[in-house]
This record gives sequence, C-alpha cells and structure tokens, in this order.
Amino acid sequence: MISTKKDAATIPLSVVVDRALSSQIDSQAHQRYIKAATTDNTRRAYQSAIRHFERWGGVLPSNPKTVMGYLLAHAQSLSTRTLSLRLTALKNWHELQGFDNPVTDEVKKLLKGIEREEGKPKQKAAVFTFKELQRMIEHIDDDLKGRRDKALILVGFFGAFRRSELVGVTVENIQTVEEGVVITVPRSKTDQEGEGTEKPLLAINSPLCPIAALNTWLYESAIEEGPVFKAINRWGDVQENALSPASINLILKDRAGRAGLAIAPSLSAHSLRRSLATTAFKAGSSFSAIKRQGNWKSDSTVWGYIEEAKMFEDNVMSALVAETDS
Repeated sequence: MISTKKDAATIPLSVVVDRALSSQIDSQAHQRYIKAATTDNTRRAYQSAIRHFERWGGVLPSNPKTVMGYLLAHAQSLSTRTLSLRLTALKNWHELQGFDNPVTDEVKKLLKGIEREEGKPKQKAAVFTFKELQRMIEHIDDDLKGRRDKALILVGFFGAFRRSELVGVTVENIQTVEEGVVITVPRSKTDQEGEGTEKPLLAINSPLCPIAALNTWLYESAIEEGPVFKAINRWGDVQENALSPASINLILKDRAGRAGLAIAPSLSAHSLRRSLATTAFKAGSSFSAIKRQGNWKSDSTVWGYIEEAKMFEDNVMSALVAETDS
C-alpha cells in the first residue's frame, strides 16, 4: 500500500517554520479581536473578579463545587449583581483558555436562590436639582483645581457625559461653532464600533455656561492638546495624565459636600446624566431632545428618568387633595 502522507522527516524545515509562524500569527490575531470585542471597563471588571476569586482561595481552572463555595462565602457580603459579574468573568476565562465552563446550571440555580434570600434593591445614583447645581458651582473656589472641577461638572452635566467619556475628552475632540461647541466622543458604551457621537453644548449667558468654564480652564491650565481634564498634584501642578474615571465620583461628592448638599454621599458620575434628564424634562425639554443629548439607545431608560422626574407632579394625591379642598 502506498501512503499518501508525507513522512515528517521529509517536510522541509522552511515549511515547518512557516506553519508555526502562521499558527502564532493566527493566535495573536484571534486574541486581539477577542480583546477588541470587550470594552476596557469590562476587561478591568473581569480581571478584578478573577483576582478576587483567587485571593479567596479559588484555583484556575476551577470546577462547579469550588465556584459554589465561593458564592456561599460571599452571599451576604456581595450583591447578587456583583456575584453575577464574577460568574461571567469565570465563565469567559475558562472558555477563552479552552477549559470546561464551571458555571453550570446548578451554580446558576444557587445564585438565583441567593438573590431571592439576600437580594437588595439596586442603588441609584442620586439626582440633584438645577438649584442644587447652582449652589454647587457657587461654592467652588476660584483656583486652578476649582476651575477644572467647575468645567468638569458643567460639561459633564449639560453634555450628559458618562464618566469614561468625560475623562476621555481631548482638545482635538472639541470643535467651536457659531452656537457653541461640539465635542466628539470617539467611542462610548453604546458605540463600541467607534463610529463617534457628537455632544453639542450651547453658549449661554449664565454663570453656569459650560463653554465659558471650559475655556477658562483650558486658558489657565495652558492645555493646548491631549486630555482636557487632567490630574493636579498637591502642589497645584497640572499633570500630563487625564483624570481616572473613578475620580469623577470623588470630585462630585467633594464639591457637593462643600456646598452643604445632603445628597453628597449618594452622588456619583452617573448623577450627571440622570440629573440632566430629570431637570431638562421639568424645564420643558422633549423626550427626543433628552434622549439625543444623552445618547441613550433605550427609550425605556429615558422614560424611567422622566417618570422619576414627575412622580410628584403627576401624583394621584394632587387630584384627591383638590377634591377635598372643594
């Protein structure tokens, strides 16, 4: 019988090398595209989840029994939303590495039981009123850090920016137009393909004008290129690096606290978006205008904010009280 297979020894070395390189290139390309399919924030969350699992004593690759032990150990200390994220991270790690997924139906059933027993209502970012925004801005010091924070809060609020979008704004993203400025967001949570979205900001004759605050900050900081909202060290020197997304929460809490706002501890960067939606609706803005400014893809999300804004204005008690008065 004549074999059609080539003896390994007869295969030229150059062909072997080419095949090895091709395999390596394909593997690198695969990993690169997989990485591109996941946002930076999601990757960081997954990495943090894996590290937490390992610090607890979990070994990778893992198995359903160990994962269930991890869930039980943190059933009361972590929210079920956090535990669900941890399971997703473990699932993705095992699938990417070619191991069996330890997040079985039995594991999911256990999480469901924990959710029913220990589940708590989702905490929402606090919403501030327009008057509270004015008070916050009025109490900001007129120094370099104050000018940055004023511009950060006003641009973030009127543009309904997400925190990752806000710290990602660069001078090159800003275009001056007759009506004000247009800030281009190259990539966002709802634009993973990087088509880009535009945030228009109007020039207004008010101490709350985001464009005036932005121009003042850029002039005083001498920032001409790169990140707009940069870190400032303890000596008041502007750094090269942009603020971290997490720092937006701290700045907002700090500025609200200095203004004496009771909601300060409950504020977060997401408060900027939620507050824009609720205050804009109360001021008479249309649903479509609010949705467009915040670049929300889901109608239900916007309607949720609107319903929250009018929970007292469109309340059944109003009619009942009016009936009693008559």
